[in-house]
Amino acid sequence: MGLIPVAEAHARLMRLFEPLEAEEVPLERAAGRVLAHDVAAARAQPPFDAAAMDGYALHSADALPGARLRLVGVAAAGARFEGAIGPGEAVRIFTGAPVPPDADMVVIQEEVDALGDEILLHAELDRGGNIRPAGNDFAAGARVAAPRRLRPADLALLAAMNAGRVAVARRPVVALIPTGDELVMPGEDPGPDQIVCSNGVGLKALLEAAGAEARLLPIARDTPESLEASFALARSADLVVTLGGASVGDFDLVQKTAVGLGMTLDFYRVAMRPGKPLMAGRLGATPLVGLPGNPVSAMVTGRLFLVPAVERMLGLPGDLPAMHPARLAQPLGPNGPRAHYMRARVTQGEGGWACAPFARQDSALLSILGEANALMLRPPRDPARAPGDMMEFLWL
Repeated sequence: MGLIPVAEAHARLMRLFEPLEAEEVPLERAAGRVLAHDVAAARAQPPFDAAAMDGYALHSADALPGARLRLVGVAAAGARFEGAIGPGEAVRIFTGAPVPPDADMVVIQEEVDALGDEILLHAELDRGGNIRPAGNDFAAGARVAAPRRLRPADLALLAAMNAGRVAVARRPVVALIPTGDELVMPGEDPGPDQIVCSNGVGLKALLEAAGAEARLLPIARDTPESLEASFALARSADLVVTLGGASVGDFDLVQKTAVGLGMTLDFYRVAMRPGKPLMAGRLGATPLVGLPGNPVSAMVTGRLFLVPAVERMLGLPGDLPAMHPARLAQPLGPNGPRAHYMRARVTQGEGGWACAPFARQDSALLSILGEANALMLRPPRDPARAPGDMMEFLWL
């Protein structure tokens, strides 16, 4: 099976996923979740004509410079004035209070002198009205459309619509299986020939930020029995992700064991760097993705493929990350036959973004990934580039 382009790998991977079922949660626990069903406003906002300022409600015909008006009552937020306003009369009113139906203007208190049970209007009056009409924000029946990842502003809007509970997509459960005899978990004491497993922790954080429930399973050792036990632990997940292969070759043992358990392989190897040895298929009814073992390769492919997979399960489009234009900050030689996602630092330059890829691009260098804030894309066989050339990047 030859190398396939990134866009084709992404499209084939997305076909393995469907949106998950919805669950209902209290609105205060819905931040960051993806709305699964439209929400309709139960009432208009505001539900009545409301005062926009503290002041006095009156007939605009009486709003004459120097006029004296008699106070006949008070309207406060949550306590409307129930009487009537006749000619030459006014009601003290506070911001948010219902405007009496026979008033069509609120004169702000700074333009009035209070004289006991009367008010004296100043010579200069704001004729704006200072009334928020009923439904000025939204009408009853107005909708917030799904799917939508709920931001704090969305929660405030839904609360104003009187939605106490909302239907959101269930969080996808992603099982992460680190593999390799050479690995120990963070905090353990590695042997002289071992290294600390770093990509599992990084991917767990990446997936949870995307909206998944990520479960980091114990390290699977380089035996079919250990891998089979890990696959059994991951049986209830919505997505199984293996990290790395065996020492005899990337994915050799993982792929053979998964195929032996009934995996249908969709593709293996993508024309990109870092991250060429990427595997995808189904283990029974569950999508399975095999990521490279090199930590940077795992994080880059996780950003390009796993985050869209999570979004797809949440009911979102699951597109490849958005690309942005930037001017290259330094010369580069020609690229090879694979798309190269170079770790880079993007800063604001004259007329737009400036992109400076790091000189060291080894797929094991997490320190460089930690300094980078973007990945700059070089298409396959991209020619040599000069400073100032336009390139594309995605944010990390």
